[in-house]
Amino acid sequence: MKVVASIVACFAVLGYIQAVTLEVNKGNSTCIKAELSALFSISYNTSSATKTVQVSLPNTTRVDEGSSSCGTNSSSPWLVAVFGPGHALGLSFATNGSLYSVANMTLQYNLSDTSLFPEANSSGVVTVVSSSVDIWAMVNTTYRCFTTTSFPVGGATVTFSDMRLEAYMPENDLSPTESVCVADKSTTAAPPTTTRTTPTAAPSPTPPGTPEPGNYSVKTSNGTICLLAQMGLQLNVSYFSQPQNKTVQDVVNLNPNVTSSSGSCEASSATLVLSQGGTTTLNFTFTLNSTSNKYHLSGITLLAKWDDMTAPFSASNTSLNYMRSTLGRSYMCNAEQTLDVVPAFSLNTFRLQVQPFGVTTNNFATAEECQLDQDQMLIPIIVGAALAGLVLIVLIAYLIGRKRSHAGYQTI
Repeated sequence: MKVVASIVACFAVLGYIQAVTLEVNKGNSTCIKAELSALFSISYNTSSATKTVQVSLPNTTRVDEGSSSCGTNSSSPWLVAVFGPGHALGLSFATNGSLYSVANMTLQYNLSDTSLFPEANSSGVVTVVSSSVDIWAMVNTTYRCFTTTSFPVGGATVTFSDMRLEAYMPENDLSPTESVCVADKSTTAAPPTTTRTTPTAAPSPTPPGTPEPGNYSVKTSNGTICLLAQMGLQLNVSYFSQPQNKTVQDVVNLNPNVTSSSGSCEASSATLVLSQGGTTTLNFTFTLNSTSNKYHLSGITLLAKWDDMTAPFSASNTSLNYMRSTLGRSYMCNAEQTLDVVPAFSLNTFRLQVQPFGVTTNNFATAEECQLDQDQMLIPIIVGAALAGLVLIVLIAYLIGRKRSHAGYQTI
């Protein structure tokens, strides 16, 4: 495997920091390429205090040929950049066929390097790992994030800027199609105003109505169904529309007739990926607490590239707490419910039933109903009880009035 590392200097958001270009190749093919600036904030102990050093990725950085890999059917792709005496930054990647992401980020630093860690009261190499790295993009697109973004890794912090990255590359250079990070979208300036004839206002789009529910499932490698879902889905997305030259809020129904499902099932996590053509990918992540035997929807990711978008839309939240239920039971909510993901994206669900764990018969287990359904059932009961009470009051009043009228005709 041939591994190439080239260094290009530039000004970054953080100040004068080297922007490093790193490539991992197999034969004549490039499988991973990254252009980025990085700053490491590392705390360490001395005999008298705790100190923090700031270390930037230097222009002597190179790709570790022995540790970096394009991956195989049984191993993940790795990009490992080494610098100085025993320091390294490693990124491992994963994909579900529609998305690729940084699955783990590893930082290795050598406390024996006295030029960086003077007076450290310990020595040797320290390795810290983080699996909570919000770096992902559609397959065959370049992840782009020019905005300064920080990730905690153990007792250290890794801050990236001016970042362009792609894994599982079909070509030898970064794809011209980009998946732009949320931070870049929120800081992108509005297009300049130009003098032109005011066009006739476009008619307001017709609301799409209630979405048709679809049936989705995920299978294990041996063909056994491990996740079941039935639901109608409606996307509420705010994005900048090129034809209208403004930010619009669009409501789009997911069409189950042209939507495919995939995903994975693990002991404590399960993923459902819904793909509608090449334009929309919706990813659900469920997490199981093995101690309480409770599960919930912990993450939602949306990638969309619609005709009038100036750039692909991406939104993700991995700290959600929706659809809570018990292992061995399904979660049901027939009522419409809105799941807030990020300010620019929310998801409406209709006639929903899902079971991400404990599927045994290819059918849903006994359902635990959502609070909305319980409230809707409670309303008719309350109304019925109120009507029954009213009838009873009228009946009692009638009987009392009748008794009094009879009493007026008694013989003296």
